[in-house]
Amino acid sequence: MTAKRADGPQIFVLGNEKGGSGKSTTAIHLAVALLRQGKKVGTVDLDARQGTLSRLVENREAFLKETGLRLPLPQHARIYRSQLPNREDAEAEERQVLSQVLGSMSHCDAIVIDTPGSDSYLSRQGHMHADILITPLNDSFLDLDVLAKIDRDGRRILGPSVYSQMVWEQRQVRARSGLPPVDWVVMRNRLSHLDARNKRTVGRLLGELSKRIGFRLMPGFGERVIFRELFPKGLTLLDLREEGAGVNLTMSHIAARQEVRLLLEELGVLEEEPQRQTGTA
Repeated sequence: MTAKRADGPQIFVLGNEKGGSGKSTTAIHLAVALLRQGKKVGTVDLDARQGTLSRLVENREAFLKETGLRLPLPQHARIYRSQLPNREDAEAEERQVLSQVLGSMSHCDAIVIDTPGSDSYLSRQGHMHADILITPLNDSFLDLDVLAKIDRDGRRILGPSVYSQMVWEQRQVRARSGLPPVDWVVMRNRLSHLDARNKRTVGRLLGELSKRIGFRLMPGFGERVIFRELFPKGLTLLDLREEGAGVNLTMSHIAARQEVRLLLEELGVLEEEPQRQTGTA
C-alpha cells in the first residue's frame, strides 16, 4: 500500500544522492502517466541548476508548439537554491519558496518532485514532503553505496549510508508532523553488461537492506539510449503511439515501454487509459 494524505495532492519524490541514476527520466514518465489518467499534475525541479526535468518539460512544450500535437502537460516549477549569505536566512527562504510552490499546486491530484544528486537543505525539505519516495538505483556496487556501506569483498552490509540516514531523519520529522509513513521504493535499474554473479550479489544485498532500512524493491529501466533519443522532444515512451510523435516504434521501444508500464503498475498509478488526454493540467 502506498502512503496517502487525508487531503491534498499525493506527493512523489525522486531522490538519490548520485547523478545519472534516472531520477528525471522516471519523474517525467510518472507525471505523464498520471496526466494520462486525467489527473491534474504538478512537477517541481529542486535540481534547478542542472535542470534536467525542467528542460524535459520545456522541450515538450516547444515540440507541441512546433508540431501542433496535443499532449498533456504538467504545471511546472523550478526552484533554485537561495543565494543569501546567512545559512538560516537561506534555509528560511528555501522553505518559504517550496511551501509557496506546493501551495500553488494544492488543486493538483499529484505532485512529482525531482531532487538533486547531492545533499542540500532544499533536497531534505523535498524528501520531508514525500508520500512516496522513489530511489532509482543502477545495479552496481558503486550505486549500492548510496544506500549502505558494504565491506571490501562486497558481501556484507556494514551499516546505512549517509543518504539512508537522511531518509530516516526525514521520516522522523514527518512522523512528528502527524503525516502517514513514507512509502520508500528502490527502483532497481538493470544494466545488461553486468555479469550474472554481480547481479545476484547486488540483488541479495538489496534484499537484506530492504528489510533493515525499510524500502520496497521494484524493477527499473534497462535501455537508456531510447530515453536520450526522446529527450530533445520532451516525449516519453507513453507518448509514442500518438499520431505525429514522429518516432518509428522498434522492438527496443516496445520493450522499454513495457518496463515503464511495469514500474507504474507496481506503483499503483497505471490504469487503463480512458480517452487520450490533451491540453495542460
